[in-house]
Amino acid sequence: MDYQHILVEKEEGVAIITMNRPEVLNAMNFLLGYELHDAVAEANKDDDIGCIVITGSGERAFSAGGDIHEQREEANGNISEARKLHGDEFPERSYDISASPKPIVGMMNGLAYGGAAVLSSSLDFRIGCENTKFRFLAAAYGRINCTWTLPNQVGWPMAKELLFSGRVVEAEEAYRIGLINHLVPKEELRAKTMEICTVIAKNRHESVMGIKELLIQDMGKDLHTQFENERYFTTEKVVGYGVEDAFPDFLSRKGR
Repeated sequence: MDYQHILVEKEEGVAIITMNRPEVLNAMNFLLGYELHDAVAEANKDDDIGCIVITGSGERAFSAGGDIHEQREEANGNISEARKLHGDEFPERSYDISASPKPIVGMMNGLAYGGAAVLSSSLDFRIGCENTKFRFLAAAYGRINCTWTLPNQVGWPMAKELLFSGRVVEAEEAYRIGLINHLVPKEELRAKTMEICTVIAKNRHESVMGIKELLIQDMGKDLHTQFENERYFTTEKVVGYGVEDAFPDFLSRKGR
């Protein structure tokens, strides 16, 4: 399909997908999300591709997150044409991308806030520069996300801190806690990303995909189960949720 909001390149067995709305810091509206999903699906079907890279255009932002303007319009009943056309067929993008059989690497050229932080935590790993920073903002907006992705990236204690607080994670800290694997000057970001990803792409694709599948299975619960648990908790339990709901056994013991 022809894309409006992303660019796709292929280089040495690597598909490079660039979110391309620089005028709004690559904010993710419905169409961009749909196109991103489609491009990843196409790369997974391409036997010549062994690794996928996702990045943003410009130097300021990987993505500023969800498109607030579109969200406001749709809250007022002004549904985008893209959602009208594709809303029923569009899967949950973060789970779908995280479960990609081929490795997906984030080339983190700038900030990744809100929904973009969710997306970045769904990738296999990330490579960053001095412009890279993250904010996991769900709690600030009365939502829940990243409970099934971030702990696998940075561990429980740090994931709890970042999700509870929604604070900014600057590049140096992101590197220290493992949120990015490599921290390089911005002018070297693409070269470093391609250095690693072309090596991955040159390996036997079935072996790399097998390694990824086994690593996911060995987490104890598969990603889809974790994702479904989070979605159920968010949609069914978060409204009016209190400590007695979270820790009924503890409270009953305490009252004895």
